[in-house]
Amino acid sequence: MASKIYSGALIGIECERVEIECDAGTGQYSFIIVGLPDMAVQESRERIRAALKNSGLPFPRGRVTVNLAPADVRKEGPAYDVPIALSIVCSDEELMSSFTPNALEFLQQGMVTGELSLEGALRPVKGVLPLALLAARLGMKSLFVPAENASEAALIPTLDVYPIRSLRELIGFFRGEHAINPFSSHDEKRYIADDDTLTDISSVRGQEHAKRALEIAAAGAHTILFSGPPGSGKTLLAKTMQSLLPPLSVSELLEVTAIHSAAGLLTKDRPLMRSRPFRNPHHTASTVALVGGGSIPRPGEISLAHRGVLFLDEFAEFSRSSLEALRQPLEDGLVTVSRSSGTVRFPARCILIAAHNPCPCGNFGSASAQCVCAPSAVSHYQKKLSGPIMDRIDLCVEVPKVEYVHLSSRVGGETSSSVRERVCRARDVQRMRFVGSERITNAEMRNTDVDRHCTLDSSAHDLLGRAVHQMSLSARSYYRVLKIARTIADLDGAECIALEHVAESLQYRHKSTGPSRSS
Repeated sequence: MASKIYSGALIGIECERVEIECDAGTGQYSFIIVGLPDMAVQESRERIRAALKNSGLPFPRGRVTVNLAPADVRKEGPAYDVPIALSIVCSDEELMSSFTPNALEFLQQGMVTGELSLEGALRPVKGVLPLALLAARLGMKSLFVPAENASEAALIPTLDVYPIRSLRELIGFFRGEHAINPFSSHDEKRYIADDDTLTDISSVRGQEHAKRALEIAAAGAHTILFSGPPGSGKTLLAKTMQSLLPPLSVSELLEVTAIHSAAGLLTKDRPLMRSRPFRNPHHTASTVALVGGGSIPRPGEISLAHRGVLFLDEFAEFSRSSLEALRQPLEDGLVTVSRSSGTVRFPARCILIAAHNPCPCGNFGSASAQCVCAPSAVSHYQKKLSGPIMDRIDLCVEVPKVEYVHLSSRVGGETSSSVRERVCRARDVQRMRFVGSERITNAEMRNTDVDRHCTLDSSAHDLLGRAVHQMSLSARSYYRVLKIARTIADLDGAECIALEHVAESLQYRHKSTGPSRSS
């Protein structure tokens, strides 16, 4: 008797439906799995056999053939253990006769996933939220998942998510021996981020110019580069960005959680991404780790920071190839990984915060400390950041050493909550501006959007025209200046971009700080 169970294959951060077919016949004993399975799926044969035995279920004595369709999609990981085991059980007519009449409907209108232990217990797997999104898109009614994954899958309200702890429990449910209630959580706090874990901007002493730049970057999701000597507060400034950003919307929460689910980063204690991600990879990270890829494509740090913050400290210490690989994702908000087996796309719409020293010793250009680096060393260090990379940085900010008067002050500065209120108001303006489109922030505007939404008054128009000539701005820089000016105007609640908005935007453009011949 042939049986069919539905599950899903994780491809990038999306799932494709997989039909698990099993045929148990007579003949010499064999257990074969076909349909392009990887080694982890092939090894599941021994896990499944032991799990069935230890759950009090018989294993067919003859030839058992399991097909994972479609056969041209590679099947990876242990998530097929439970659906394969269930398909073997359903291929036994005697066992199927013990199932309730509703069991067939559950099997036809539901999906199953999970890894099995040798004792038959279910272990959590990655990619459950993408599977739940697929099930909802296909009109499925139920989803059977390991109990530790239930909270993640329950983000999709149209599905009945059944938390399963063991194979014995699942078969008992289909036999009507006991009930399993769909997972539900009435704790609304699980969707709310814990602000106590965030760094408040009031903890930064001085650096008002840098704080203002952070507010603009948060309001429009712009990229920002901090340059300054060691100990000036660049890292602390970057860590405050999370506290300035508005809470994740429902759609953003689904996007971010789906990426981390596919990467296997969700845990029992943190099944949802309640706050915007903050990723801080070390400068020795490889290109694949930073932008994603590999023989089996996985999301990189820039995708794991989607809708959040990617902080690259010691920016100039990253390898040249890694930094150049960021160019396309920063421009398009998308990483495309092409392999012989197909193309996978990972979203990468994040706020890049980079920080670096102006020279190897860190004191070049400082008024309070002497630089001991040779001019050639300074030039070589600064040339690690190519022109195309710097052209994609929206706001370049110098962070000088903090003066004693600010360090010793006990007067707290403006708090993150008050800055976040202004950021949220500006984000609301942008949300209304881009209603009906995929864009939600000014940083995502295309050139046609800039022409439509960035209206300048006459004085601002004249200033920008002179700046393009005197500063030799590229076409990309010109549009980025307009995007930042649009964000500054949104923070001021202005409909039209005025002279002061363009003037402030221009001061954040990158200026060469290399040593002269006489230095």
